[in-house]
Order: sequence, then C-alpha cells, then structure tokens
Amino acid sequence: MPAQSVLHEVLCAVFQVREHHLGQAPQLSVLLWQRAYDPQAGSWSLPGGHLRADEDLRTSALRQLADKVDVREVAHLEQLTVFSAPDRVPGPRVIASSYLGMVPSDSRPNLPPDTRWHPVSLLPQISFDHSTIIERARSRLAAKLSYTNIAFALAPPEFSMSALSDIYCAALGYPVDSTNLLRILSRRGVITATGTVGRTGPSGGRPPALYRFADNRLRITDEFATLRPPP
Repeated sequence: MPAQSVLHEVLCAVFQVREHHLGQAPQLSVLLWQRAYDPQAGSWSLPGGHLRADEDLRTSALRQLADKVDVREVAHLEQLTVFSAPDRVPGPRVIASSYLGMVPSDSRPNLPPDTRWHPVSLLPQISFDHSTIIERARSRLAAKLSYTNIAFALAPPEFSMSALSDIYCAALGYPVDSTNLLRILSRRGVITATGTVGRTGPSGGRPPALYRFADNRLRITDEFATLRPPP
C-alpha cells in the first residue's frame, strides 16, 4: 500500500475572562473564527494552521495568532496535547498539536471581522474536534489555578481582590471567596500589595486595595493544592 503524506497543524485555544454584556459577570471566553468555506462552512474553529518546514511548534502558534487573528499580547502559551485520530478532519490525514494560551482581561486585540470571543459555557457550532480541544484546555487551566500562579496571565497588571476572585470564578465555574483567595495567595507569595487603591464601586464605600502578581512567569506554588467549590 503506498505511503500517504501526513499534514501537521497547530491549533490554539486562547482564553480571556471578559464581560460580554454590561452589568453581567465576566465569563471565561475562547477565541474562535468562523469558517467561510467547506468543509463545515459556517462553523467556528480555533485559530491555527499548518506547520511550516522552517519553524517549531511554538513559533508556529505565535505566528498564526498574530497573522490570522491579530492577537499579539499572549501572556502565557503552553503545549496542550496532540490530536491524531486518522479521521479527525475530512480529506488527507492531519495531526494537530494544540496549545493553551491566555490573554489578560484588560487586553483588547483588534480582531478581524470573522473572529470573536465566545463564552466557553455558550459555544456555537464548533468545527471538527475543536470542542474537545477547548474542553481539554479549560480542564488544564482549572487544574493549574490550584497549584500554580497561572492566573497572572488572565489578570490585568493591577487588580482588586474582588476582580481577581471574579477571574477565578469565571475560569473555575464556581464562586471563589475573595478573602480566602487573598489569604491563600498571600501565604504562597503569589501576589503582593501595591500600596495603592482603586476606584470605588457604583455603590460607593471604601476604595479597594490593589494587588499585583509577584511573578509573570509560570511557577508551581503548592504542588499538592486543590481549589474546590464551596459545599
């Protein structure tokens, strides 16, 4: 039987915590673009494309995010897994190396018309096996929120604890108490106080203290820790 060529693509599940409607709680959202042509025209895909002969996987992922969806402020990018089912896409066999990426909540990249952020909890029709990649990426993010400082990649440079707990809540899918979160992250040396305060909320009151992450690179803070939903 003649050998068949196998193509290799790189796909990126890029997350951001953002408000989709004024006054609503921020939601964990994933960046998708809508396919204009078959196969599966009209469905929504993760950004990515074929690996070039002269680039490694990470370089390819960053290039495709910049060239195809104009996303250049990726605070964290890590390889997720490889999807290699022979029939994962129609036509010639394509192996996909997937990446998890994160964009800070205050970043507003200038997206092309066919690209937008979708809440992970309310996805449109997704192309091929990309929904599985999204779910795998969300599970990885939720796990790492427990034992690393990975939330630095979703947060703005300075934030109140209320805003940070909203980010954790959106990414984990359950409420996170800001007082407990402050205690845990301070004990681990993950965040530090800036000594400044933010704006008061709509209801007034004391201006909130502002914090920042001690590191802007991924590190393990407690390898045995697990954040659990409230009872």
